[in-house]
Amino acid sequence: MNIDIPVEVEKLLDILKQNNYEGFIVGGCVRDTLLNNTPKDWDMTTSCLPEKLMNILQDNNIKVIPTGLKHGTVTAVINDNNYEITTYRIDGEYKNNRRPENVEFTDKIEEDLSRRDFTINAMAYDSQYGLCDPFLGQQDLKKGIIKCVGNPLNRFEEDALRILRGVRFATRLNFELDKTTKYAMSDKGNLLLNISNERIKEEMCKILLTNKPSLGFNILKELDLLKYILPELDKCVGFDQKNSYHDKDVFDHIMSVVDYTPCNIKIRLAALFHDIAKPESFSIDEEGIGHFYGHNVKGEKLAKKILKRLKFDNDTIEHVCILVKEHMNMPNLENKKSIKKLINRSKIDNIFDLIDLKIADRKSSANPDDIGCILQLKSSVEEIIENKEPLTVNDLAINGNDIIKLGIKPGKKIGKILNDLNDLVLDHPKLNTKHYLKSEVKKYID
Repeated sequence: MNIDIPVEVEKLLDILKQNNYEGFIVGGCVRDTLLNNTPKDWDMTTSCLPEKLMNILQDNNIKVIPTGLKHGTVTAVINDNNYEITTYRIDGEYKNNRRPENVEFTDKIEEDLSRRDFTINAMAYDSQYGLCDPFLGQQDLKKGIIKCVGNPLNRFEEDALRILRGVRFATRLNFELDKTTKYAMSDKGNLLLNISNERIKEEMCKILLTNKPSLGFNILKELDLLKYILPELDKCVGFDQKNSYHDKDVFDHIMSVVDYTPCNIKIRLAALFHDIAKPESFSIDEEGIGHFYGHNVKGEKLAKKILKRLKFDNDTIEHVCILVKEHMNMPNLENKKSIKKLINRSKIDNIFDLIDLKIADRKSSANPDDIGCILQLKSSVEEIIENKEPLTVNDLAINGNDIIKLGIKPGKKIGKILNDLNDLVLDHPKLNTKHYLKSEVKKYID
């Protein structure tokens, strides 16, 4: 077999060989190439010790960053591209089910590959040696199987984040989990409680950005792992909505909505949390029909709590919470003012994400073809924005200073006048002229 390696990577491997050291590309780049996918990173591994490796590279005029000397990793920089090179190593005892406290360097590539998580990630390649695959990763790639290297119980005890990585790979590649690996994931699931929220967030987002995120979340459900990372979502599993509008339980409905949304992390997070508060908002009327009054408002608060716990940035939290809160609100399509108020509440940067969420929500209901009104809403919003119709007080032809010059004293009254004028202009955009609005302000003076 032959793998087409980038020129810069080949250069680094050649330098190692010229100095009588082994060098291989390793891990994800080998896996992705064998799957005919373009690798995101080209990581390398070598028999050369890290300090010696730095000296050799610097002698060849290559910039080197000591990114993780303790664990044997340096980063070579060529043409502004970073390439990680790690010395063959054996991991010492792991701390808190996450990282080895120390490593021992070795001169055998097979020993280095034996410490890796899954067989499909435990392959290395060199153009002279060929494929080094002691754990039959290529065979598992062809079978479409995610399988641990060695004893899966030990692998997950060493690093519990591997459980979520396994789910992510199975989702992204649409692979099956090996039976023993699958059992070990479930058995060691409680160790996920030792993993930082930042790491949980990273893996969850990667699952959400796959072609079909529901595959991953259904694995988490099947293995009873949701309760460790998203207990609020776990409560939605099997929750009967008892409403003819829905033909799925809350969890399955949420999964369908996530799959239907565009591959955008903010929209998919909003889809994941849009009905998260349904279990705590549930009520049944006298006819036995289920209702979830105010679940969007409660959902906004619950989504904010979850997103903060998972250490998301403030911009993402605000964006997602707006979508969750507004996903149930449908304006009067015959009234442009009503549509403009929805745009204002959602913010103009979010409005099309909200529409995408609404379409996905409707497609996941018992009446999936009934999206005409949402498409009509989208058309109206596009028209309003294209025509640059005024939406907020910032779009008014006059501002607070203009009002003060007309004789109104600075204070809360200025804000009230601006809001009143904006309300007027939302109904009648053609009135948004300095002359007309100043004449309206004079009424407040009188």
